[in-house]
Amino acid sequence: MIKIPQSVSEIIERLWQNGYEAYAVGGCVRDALLGLAPHDWDITTSAAPEEMRRCFEGYRLIETGLKHGTLTVMLRGQGYEVTTFRIDGAYTDHRRPDSVSFVKDLSLDLARRDFTINAMATRDGSEIIDLYGGQQDLAKGLLRCVGVPRERFTEDALRILRALRFASVYDLQLDPDTLDAALEMCDTLSNVSAERIFVELKKLLCGKAARRILLEAPQVLFAILPELSPMYRCAQNNPHHAYDVWTHTAISVENAPADAVYRLTMLFHDSGKPRAHTVDQDGIDHFKLHQLYSAEIAEECLLRLKSDTATLRQVLFLVKEHDLRIPATVKAVKKQMLRLGQSEFMSLFPVFRADLLAQNPALIPEKQAHVDELYEISQNIAAQNACVSLKQLAVNGSMLKPLGISGKQTGEVLKRLLVAVALNDYPNEPEALLRLAASLQNHSENAD
Repeated sequence: MIKIPQSVSEIIERLWQNGYEAYAVGGCVRDALLGLAPHDWDITTSAAPEEMRRCFEGYRLIETGLKHGTLTVMLRGQGYEVTTFRIDGAYTDHRRPDSVSFVKDLSLDLARRDFTINAMATRDGSEIIDLYGGQQDLAKGLLRCVGVPRERFTEDALRILRALRFASVYDLQLDPDTLDAALEMCDTLSNVSAERIFVELKKLLCGKAARRILLEAPQVLFAILPELSPMYRCAQNNPHHAYDVWTHTAISVENAPADAVYRLTMLFHDSGKPRAHTVDQDGIDHFKLHQLYSAEIAEECLLRLKSDTATLRQVLFLVKEHDLRIPATVKAVKKQMLRLGQSEFMSLFPVFRADLLAQNPALIPEKQAHVDELYEISQNIAAQNACVSLKQLAVNGSMLKPLGISGKQTGEVLKRLLVAVALNDYPNEPEALLRLAASLQNHSENAD
């Protein structure tokens, strides 16, 4: 039994009272059965669009989807989509049905859905209408198409990526026939918009089983991001690594925080290694400056996927700096904070940790200890409010004007003052800094 929210029950029962069938359907039933809180509650009904409008006369309604049989009923400040039972016509573009036909039989509506776990319905939560074994598949931890997988993927190519996404998010095994069809037909993802692909990709990467899915179905990832295919079975014959580049990538994705920016970063962080690959006279592989090639590939892919600007900038920064190697000293850490910014430097630690956990297991304890030491130093710098940014400097540009310092020279002098404070223990006090600024100005004038 699952619990149906009051507003959903009110909508369903109003339809029944008016002589129509109505059920909560799809993902909300799936999530409720898993003990999760559904994000949305979708309702399906035998009522035709005009019949729905009459049933909910007096309610605030949003009719933007009415042509396709969907009416949004606003109740207590929240919208609930109510859709007429339907069957889909042909899918000539491998994405959307050319037409839809409204029907009165729930079983016909459930038959058109993608996966068994999404093809369940219930009126009040006490009984689940499950014609395709969705509950059994959930219990088994299995993702399986409704009917013939090839037909489902032919109808809508995005379902291929959604299959991987559901398997990753819910840690489900892909049914062999479903997986075979997904691998066979993944090239049809070219029919899907970049925006839809990007949404599914981010959810897939943030799933609890992302590593397994990346290793089980790399062909699907390469169909949408062909720039990544050279990583597959690209060996890393050096002491730091125990896996090929793609396996290392999959493991590092799993070890990153379940956040789209970090998971995308780890997906792309070593994508430039095949381009940078060289072998020395001892047969050891090297990948010098691979992070720069990786950033180029990440930018190319993310622009094609229509990434938002904030995500693009963050991922490119983290990819470029992921291989940063510095000694665990206060001065070295402060130098990087001056170069990158304090918060930006701190944002690298999840990347450092995810990367090292996918390297040679024998070296992980030593590398982890080094990163932990760097992190502790960074935390101490923050706790002491040590001056590592211009905002923390005790003087600003307007205070330098009486010394004859202005224009472009202002920024240059402030940067030199910051270095003196951050790296050379110069006192961060206005009088001392103004004396140093005057000295720098005099030296500059004498040099001229």
